[in-house]
Amino acid sequence: MQTLIINIKELLQVRETSIDKVTGSEMAVLPTIKNAYLLIENDLIAAFGPMENCPKINADKTIDASGKMILPSWCDSHTHIVYVGNREQEFVDRINGLTYEEIANRGGGILNSAKKLNEASELEIYNQSKKRLEEVITQGTGAVEIKSGYGLSVDGELKMLRVIKKLAENYPITIKATFLGAHAFPLAYKENHAGYIDLLINEMLPKIAEENLADYIDAFCETGYFSVAETERIMKAGKQYGLRSKIHVNQFTAINGIAACVKHNALSVDHLEIVSDEDIEVLKNSETIPVALPSCSYFISIPYTPARKMIDAGLALALASDYNPGTSPSGNMNFVLATACIKMKMTPEEAINAATINGAYAMGISATHGSITVGKKANLIITKHLNSFYELPYNFGTDLIDQVLLNGKLVS
Repeated sequence: MQTLIINIKELLQVRETSIDKVTGSEMAVLPTIKNAYLLIENDLIAAFGPMENCPKINADKTIDASGKMILPSWCDSHTHIVYVGNREQEFVDRINGLTYEEIANRGGGILNSAKKLNEASELEIYNQSKKRLEEVITQGTGAVEIKSGYGLSVDGELKMLRVIKKLAENYPITIKATFLGAHAFPLAYKENHAGYIDLLINEMLPKIAEENLADYIDAFCETGYFSVAETERIMKAGKQYGLRSKIHVNQFTAINGIAACVKHNALSVDHLEIVSDEDIEVLKNSETIPVALPSCSYFISIPYTPARKMIDAGLALALASDYNPGTSPSGNMNFVLATACIKMKMTPEEAINAATINGAYAMGISATHGSITVGKKANLIITKHLNSFYELPYNFGTDLIDQVLLNGKLVS
């Protein structure tokens, strides 16, 4: 099956050779081809270039993209979209002056979501979650990481991970699963942290490995949640089962968690609303990529990840949605892109790099996703008519996506 797209006004994020990620000043460079073509064979990118070099073939399908732009689909490397119900009351509580910590201390937050999830059937969780997945697909996301972490029990965590696996089997989008049993301490273990971590390591992890339910392991390394030492224990246990770490860290406080993550070769450190000079130094020349979650900062009015400082220091940076019911109830990566430009002072080029190739790196899929490169998955966004790609963050409230392709096929 061949699909030929012609007369593309501008083809974005073109890479002749595959790269893992872009760092520092390289993030300001977004390679493009104007007046371009793109050839897809089955589910892969087969060729691309200027229209003057377009092959004269009888493709099975031809799409005329005159006036439109094409870029690789968003790679959203941090979400919690498998959950039950919502937490709209907490939204109102914050408006009325309660802090995140105060809401959590009175049974809200993560424990609120855990209660709802443990009361729901696997089918109910799946049916609610698939609607959110379908929505983000139409918004241009072509690869997504989904975490557990609202079970906080053996049965609950397994239930969540089985739902994630079922979503991956039933939808064409690329999905990576992350085990986040260390999201919070359940009430029964509030005074027995070691006991809960024992449960996580000795009961949850073996069953997860037996059913091959996770690609990564995560922990909420934060004051009042999991300490650096507890997080290190969890990262070590994950390694024994082949699960590399992707860690929540530095959302509210800097407690040297980033250094621990780099020491254990974590794939990513996510949130980083609070970043010290020491954190930046330890991230330099490491394989660990920082991931910013600007829509979370927007929604709960906390500081934004200091993107300018980090990029100017030579770091790579990825962008993700943090789609979850409590602090970022949206998986719209177009809004993430715009917020990064408006509030974090990232340029459109940097933001697109962060949401495509660097997002793919933060999921471990940069060999197959995140750029227009021959041999990579044909997961693409076709925009509506645009003057320039700067309109993507500029017109932040407008749906500028015309069509989406996953694995070379148009998504209805």
